[in-house]
Amino acid sequence: MADKENYLRVTRSMKRGAEAAVTPEQPATKKRVVLGELPNAVVPANKVSGAEKQIQKPSAKGKAKKAVPLTKTIRQPETAKDVDAASDDPQMCAPYARDIFEYLQKLEADEDRRPSPNYMTKIQKDVTANMRGVLVDWLVDVAEEYKLLSDTLFLTVMYIDRFLSVNVLNRKRLQLLGVSSMLIASKYEEISPPHVEQFCYITDNTYHRDEVLTMEADILKSLNFNLGNPTIKTLLRRFTRFAQESYKDPNLQLEFLGYYLAELSLLDYECVKFLPSLVAASVTFLARFMIRSKDHPWTLSLQRYSGYKPADLKECVLLIYDLHCSKRGASLQSIRGKYKQHKFKCVATISSPAEVPSNYFEDPKE
Repeated sequence: MADKENYLRVTRSMKRGAEAAVTPEQPATKKRVVLGELPNAVVPANKVSGAEKQIQKPSAKGKAKKAVPLTKTIRQPETAKDVDAASDDPQMCAPYARDIFEYLQKLEADEDRRPSPNYMTKIQKDVTANMRGVLVDWLVDVAEEYKLLSDTLFLTVMYIDRFLSVNVLNRKRLQLLGVSSMLIASKYEEISPPHVEQFCYITDNTYHRDEVLTMEADILKSLNFNLGNPTIKTLLRRFTRFAQESYKDPNLQLEFLGYYLAELSLLDYECVKFLPSLVAASVTFLARFMIRSKDHPWTLSLQRYSGYKPADLKECVLLIYDLHCSKRGASLQSIRGKYKQHKFKCVATISSPAEVPSNYFEDPKE
């Protein structure tokens, strides 16, 4: 009920300010996109389908805000409680961090808040995993265009997967589902979410305001107003802290590399079956491996406080590794382009060894 009340309050506030905030003429910098007929076949790694070539990406212009590290001070603690106490960032809620983490782990396993791991084969008749990937890739550009938080993007994809888990959808309405899900996620996460008209505009007015609002209502009913899902990004923040416990200073490159790999995981439908905490742990494992390939990427501290052994992460790590190496989803370039920017330390240009050694999936030693 709290999610529903907060959501309705934001919606009413947006309606009151809509006339003042939205002008008839949209800024010329925003390019409108119609996804139209999405390809049915899976796109090979070395080819880009005609439909994807036709998709024009909205450009993100203007100066980006200076990135601020999530963790300002990191010591070398012996316990999780000490790691939490090592930061003076009030947003990390140090005194309650462990309790919050345990609550989020219980919440992420709630079946009512989880997408079905096999909805593409059991529910959908016209939508494919490749179409989902194209949609997510485009939504990354939309989020950049409207300067939305990455948390908004992760929630958007979560809502899309949960809706598709219980509703059969025509491919022509997949883009409508995407912008409507992002509208909901924006209201939940953003201080000043984009208005409905802006989401209509970004699709070249393929969908009208009433269609977006109707889809918004359908999504909310399907989700039963359970909007506050823990996402990969939510849990990755904590794992990143433990990953740097032996570092003298915070490593921004490791942090941004983790965010990059986490966003890459959104592109692949095969990652839907994993819990967000497992994906976050796998991303941490892979980021540490890519930064320091000669050291075991998983520590006893990470194993103890994430609840995952290296063997538990193997399937997910190798899947995300293939995404990073462009063995999967090579035609989807928005995230790769985003993280080639200097504000993200150009982490998308970091190369990695030819393979992840199998012995790294064995338990770390003291």
